[in-house]
Amino acid sequence: MPSLKDLRLRIKSVKSTQKITSAMKMVAAAKLRKAQEKAEAARPYALGLERLLVNALAQQPDMMRPPLLMTGNPDNPIHLIVVVTSDRGLCGGFNVNITRDVRHLVKRLQENDVPVRILCVGRKGRDLLRRDFGDLILETITDVGRKGITMEESERVCQKLQELLDYDICGGMTVVYSVFKSALSQEVARRQLIPIPIEGKSDRGLFEFEPSQEELIDRLVPKNFAVQMYQILIETNASEQGARMTAMDNATRNARDVIKRLELNYNRTRQAYITKELIEIISGAEAL
Repeated sequence: MPSLKDLRLRIKSVKSTQKITSAMKMVAAAKLRKAQEKAEAARPYALGLERLLVNALAQQPDMMRPPLLMTGNPDNPIHLIVVVTSDRGLCGGFNVNITRDVRHLVKRLQENDVPVRILCVGRKGRDLLRRDFGDLILETITDVGRKGITMEESERVCQKLQELLDYDICGGMTVVYSVFKSALSQEVARRQLIPIPIEGKSDRGLFEFEPSQEELIDRLVPKNFAVQMYQILIETNASEQGARMTAMDNATRNARDVIKRLELNYNRTRQAYITKELIEIISGAEAL
């Protein structure tokens, strides 16, 4: 049976943990509001830009040198998986769910004899995948969105991906990330970035392009690449804050239950000690 001192120390320790988890929950809730607003505001723009590009590509002219961001490297069979996770933990199963989907994707591609490489955006993705796929991880980009997700952060990631294409490290790219649904729900998603998928997405109709269709495509492709990556980053950031707020709320509730059980155990143990001392006093008095 633990002593009263041990129980007091455990109660004090759990109360300190409860204060930390409660504070982290409030911080995550404040960050979630801003991240959710940003994600919801960016969705129509990202969707509209993608639709504009797809419509332009559906009537694509014969381009002498199409952008690599549009076609990838067709002669290179290596497929790059970009894993977007967080740099910090304490957000429940958020990172685990993303990396689980990455494992399934890697195994499916390898079963089809497709060589795979991985680029991690966020430390937790690297840490969770390093044991099984450490030899496939090319690089890890960290501290993305440390002071908030911006277009500059998106362009930094895009610049690295552009370098991998330019140096013929990979032929195509798929991003695995999390889509924000609500504070209680985040959905793991995959998006093929390169080559740009256009089948079944274009609007049927006739379009006129000025100054020219080819020049419009040359300008839209890098812009769309950066905007779609920005959307992916802010969706993942909002999902992370929602998962962290939920996890810290559950941790605070669990700490409250643990404190109640420890206090009950403490009171019972204290009562047992008092009863024992009374029995000893009474027994001693009767002996006299």
